[in-house]
Amino acid sequence: MRITGYRTLSTVHRWNRPIGDVNGFVESGVTVVPVVLVETDAGLTGVGLGTDRGFDAIFPALEGEDPRAATALYDRMLSAVFKTGHSGATFGAIGALDMALWDIKAKAADLPLWRLLGARDRVVPGYASGLDGPLDDERLLEVQQQFSDRGFRAVKLKGGLDVLGDIRRLAAVRDLYADAAGGRAPALMLDANESWSRKEAIRHIRRVEERVPLAWIEEPVRRWDVEGHAHIVRSVDAAVATGENLTGLEQFRPLLQHGAVDVVQSGSVWGITHFLRVAALAHAFDLPVSPVAYNANPLAHAAAVVPNHLAIEVQDLGSPVGITADQQFEDGQVILGEAPGLGITVDEDSIATLGAKGDWGLERGPHVRPSRAGRRLIAPERHNFARRDGGSGNGTPTQDTAASAGDGRDER
Repeated sequence: MRITGYRTLSTVHRWNRPIGDVNGFVESGVTVVPVVLVETDAGLTGVGLGTDRGFDAIFPALEGEDPRAATALYDRMLSAVFKTGHSGATFGAIGALDMALWDIKAKAADLPLWRLLGARDRVVPGYASGLDGPLDDERLLEVQQQFSDRGFRAVKLKGGLDVLGDIRRLAAVRDLYADAAGGRAPALMLDANESWSRKEAIRHIRRVEERVPLAWIEEPVRRWDVEGHAHIVRSVDAAVATGENLTGLEQFRPLLQHGAVDVVQSGSVWGITHFLRVAALAHAFDLPVSPVAYNANPLAHAAAVVPNHLAIEVQDLGSPVGITADQQFEDGQVILGEAPGLGITVDEDSIATLGAKGDWGLERGPHVRPSRAGRRLIAPERHNFARRDGGSGNGTPTQDTAASAGDGRDER
């Protein structure tokens, strides 16, 4: 079997709510989902998700190769960009192609990927997320009720601008989940998306922990700040989780060597091989690993075989237009099916009729860092997340450019 070509297409995910984080949000709740289809002379097609850029530079390393050599081909792709580097969109292209190779390899064996990798069980523990930054309290609880109804007992919220607002939202979600579990409190996590300086992070987390225990704080400072992460690890009770935006083991190694991370994360868009290697590195340091979610939860198959897997993030209970995944959500877990490969089916006809478009890369979206991030002095006047264009929507306020993570000293 040989790789003969690839095709790309894009669909959309309709979240039916605004989504985003401390950095910004997509008010329409419609985002692009890029798909790459890797074709073979045996009639098998592999599905990869995550990016629509960088394939022309990478694909020559795969053309004519046997896709079942997925691990070796991953290294071959890295070697192909040895001089120019493999960060950013290039690493995304490698990850999407790698995902497609593993999909083909498992399909060729007529096995779901979790079985091919050697997992004993199809059940993968998860936690509820939701990219809920711009939601007011009422809508937040409506979304989290859907996760609670599926048995989730751990939940992560977006936060970082307003300590009082974060405490209020976390407490409200805690009570919702506790009511469904006979009073048993859920595990709570808070994601700051690299928005703080070191001192902002410690001040904010300590204030939250006075009111609401945290299982972990996610991405408190910039992804490369090893010393800052280590300082936070030593200064707060919550575990520190980070890693979703790191591309390559060389970027993880300093964090682990300096005790600067408690929960090692890996982004789903970086592929199967990358996750397996990150998990093995974390396991060598006796640390748990947790995949950050993406559409159709492709890393769940790899998470099923990893001995130090903690929980996979589940951001939504639905799927993008034209994409179905052989999986269910029960008792707070992802239950993988028996369909060969990743179990992802792409309906190209449905995608071809799409009229609506979406985006992550909006000027004021969650992938654009605000100019005052890490350099704020006071908390916003009102709670919840802010638009940076001076307007407001969905009950969100206008952001003061001097707004800070805040120490909450205005609390009554």
